[in-house]
Amino acid sequence: MHTDVLHWLTAQLGPDTDPVDLTQRYERLGSARAVADEVLHARIAALLAEPLRVTVNGIATIDHASNVAALERRLAQLSSQTAPDDGPAGAAEVILCVQLVARPRR
Repeated sequence: MHTDVLHWLTAQLGPDTDPVDLTQRYERLGSARAVADEVLHARIAALLAEPLRVTVNGIATIDHASNVAALERRLAQLSSQTAPDDGPAGAAEVILCVQLVARPRR
């Protein structure tokens, strides 16, 4: 993984994200956008696995619903940004056609 990709992932996911984990995910998934999607989905799933709101009467209330909404907004914003390893805009897969020239036979 190039340093540009690592810097972009760190900017998208926060500076406390483990670069070794990001590198392993990048090698497995093959693109920075897929890595960011997977990390954000994992963070959302971790928040949803626990109760979103806990209230101790008269003492404290902890509400993680806004954190889930923020992560979902970040995931939506990510689709409109250009990752450093993205191909040219608007170009799908490139098909290359090579013409073979026959050599003279004996």
